[in-house]
Amino acid sequence: MMKFGLFGGARTDAGEQASDSQIYTDYVDYICEAEELGFHSVFLVEHHFTGFGQVSATLSFLTYLAAKTRTIRLGTAVLVVPWHNPALLTEQAATLDLLSNGRFDFGIGKGYRWGEFHGFCIPMEEAEERYHDTVTFMRKAWTSAGRFSHHSKFWDFEDVVIEPAPVQKPHPPLWVGAASPNSIRYAADNGFNLLLGQAGGPETVAEGISIYRRAIEAQGRVFDPATVGCTRALLIANTAAEREAARDIRAKFMANVQSLSLSPTGDTPTLGRPRKMLSRAEMDELTERDALIGPPEEIIQRLKALQAGGLEYVMVMDFTASREHLRTFAREVMPAFAE
Repeated sequence: MMKFGLFGGARTDAGEQASDSQIYTDYVDYICEAEELGFHSVFLVEHHFTGFGQVSATLSFLTYLAAKTRTIRLGTAVLVVPWHNPALLTEQAATLDLLSNGRFDFGIGKGYRWGEFHGFCIPMEEAEERYHDTVTFMRKAWTSAGRFSHHSKFWDFEDVVIEPAPVQKPHPPLWVGAASPNSIRYAADNGFNLLLGQAGGPETVAEGISIYRRAIEAQGRVFDPATVGCTRALLIANTAAEREAARDIRAKFMANVQSLSLSPTGDTPTLGRPRKMLSRAEMDELTERDALIGPPEEIIQRLKALQAGGLEYVMVMDFTASREHLRTFAREVMPAFAE
């Protein structure tokens, strides 16, 4: 049985007359309806200084959702830990887990957008060290019996205790995004659940799952398909015109994200992978390869190709946050994977 979640924190393009409060209210209603329709989870991003309204105060938003929902799991994908004080972050995460009665999935990452590090006055060169330092602190906080100390290059905590304790033991599941074989093996070796992104066709997804599974089993652990999630853009389109409009929407989003990822020199050298702006033709090619695009029957076939490679958990990202698309997906696609 394949599970389905939501991903992103998409905001409807309601024009200049819509207030931020109304847009957030509409998205909360969207998530609440998704819960009623049988969606398993919602994973929200954390981004800052974008200019196009991506979710920023992610844990605050999810805490509000905890009060509005009953069963849907509430996740971050991902919360960028190098930007946060580790003690405050650990307290906030545990509070969300407590208030949601153990429904929190804690997706964490190092960050990749130059503009966000620049805005926070944190050198991107420190991202890796800060990430590992904060993860060490969080795990220590959630497994220590009482007070503990933590001293590192960036933080000094002496004789502290983190309150409250999370409901899930020893802590909420930690999810990390990974794509390369080494990063996937690292996730498995260090007890992280795995988030696979929007890029890559069924063969790429199957290979990532296989690498993760082999690494899990090499430790003598039992592989659970529920510990691997994959994000796919959802673009329901019943006609050629709707398909082209859907590709336009995704291309606009991809262009915005790419522009925010680049440094003033046009790359992101500190992450070890130079970037360039994709052409519209390249964007369309990736959309047709990777997205859940087309009418429901085509989307079912695309999902079955992913399922054949071992994927059992898909987070869909509808850039328009359309309630009608949500209902169509639940009514016409999800029943094909109910057993």
